[in-house]
Amino acid sequence: MYINEQIRAKEVMVIGPNGEQLGIKNIKDALTLASYAGFDLVLISPNANPQVCKIMDYNKFKYESKKKQKENIKKQRESNLEVKEYRLSVTIDKHDFDTKVRNSSKYLEKGHKVKVSVRFKGRELAHPELGKDVLLRFAEEVKEIANIDQKPKLEGRFMTMMLIPNKEK
Repeated sequence: MYINEQIRAKEVMVIGPNGEQLGIKNIKDALTLASYAGFDLVLISPNANPQVCKIMDYNKFKYESKKKQKENIKKQRESNLEVKEYRLSVTIDKHDFDTKVRNSSKYLEKGHKVKVSVRFKGRELAHPELGKDVLLRFAEEVKEIANIDQKPKLEGRFMTMMLIPNKEK
């Protein structure tokens, strides 16, 4: 965006600080009007004939546009819900299990999905029902706030299950 002396046009259509049209002015007259008002002359529409300039506080304009951009990014991030993965093992300890349940509960309450997986090591793969029991016990612990989206299924050395938050919120 071009401001003040950066504008190269000879004549411009000038819009005042309150949005009123001041008409087609010589660039020097427009710059004088802007400096008299204590603002900047900002080129809004460079492709128009004649080019359109507005008298405004450019720093305030930049600040507000950055603020809007950050807010839009924040809203976009909220709409794109994330998937958090928690890895368990067949021989997980009670305390470790409770910690993972507590952490995933916080995440589910925010509205995100949770993927829970069990990795089988060595001969554990011979007993996939043990991994399934761990996953179903995990689902049972968070049943007040989550539903099973994908039942436990074995994929190679991993058994995975997807949980989604309840719709009641």
